[in-house]
Amino acid sequence: MNLPSHLLEQAVNEFAKLPGVGKRTALRYVLYLLKQDKAELMKWSETIAKLSEDIKYCSICHAISETPVCAICSNTSRDHSTICVVEDIRDLIALENTSQYHGVYHVLGGIISPINGIGPMDLNIDSLVKRVEETHTKEVIMALPSTMEGDTTNFYLFKKLSPFNVITSTLSRGVSIGDELQYADEVTLGQSILLRVPYESSVIKK
Repeated sequence: MNLPSHLLEQAVNEFAKLPGVGKRTALRYVLYLLKQDKAELMKWSETIAKLSEDIKYCSICHAISETPVCAICSNTSRDHSTICVVEDIRDLIALENTSQYHGVYHVLGGIISPINGIGPMDLNIDSLVKRVEETHTKEVIMALPSTMEGDTTNFYLFKKLSPFNVITSTLSRGVSIGDELQYADEVTLGQSILLRVPYESSVIKK
């Protein structure tokens, strides 16, 4: 793509790094921003800068936060004896939007995927085990994708948590096999967590 300005080309290249954004879409975004007044453009750039400067990760659950401990982990009205394990922040948001879950979370930061070079040590698994060991955790809900990688991660977590006196459960199969939680509708996802089943039962059913 030949562009008349080096700065324009540089901006387009940066936008094109976003998932699902090609050069033509990136150019459309940049041209849109150029049409905005300077104050609006500065507000947009300052917000992006704050993402880098002010966003933190919760020291307990690893969710995105603006404080060392996120709003969910610091909320005393939540059920801290139940931990829902999710792949990333998008799944946490999806579950929160159902308004059916009132426990706390643990964000793994991915799932085990040897083909992509992601192993257990690359994920927030050790901190989960430590949480279960050091707190009064009664149940760990493994709310991971219904994929081969998700099932592999579920099994690994089950084995790591088996020495502790804790219930391990998984979502009911209201979420179709192969689906990701972030794309499930709220009613289906809400029912899946309410009707969760013991992990051993889910393995037997397969």
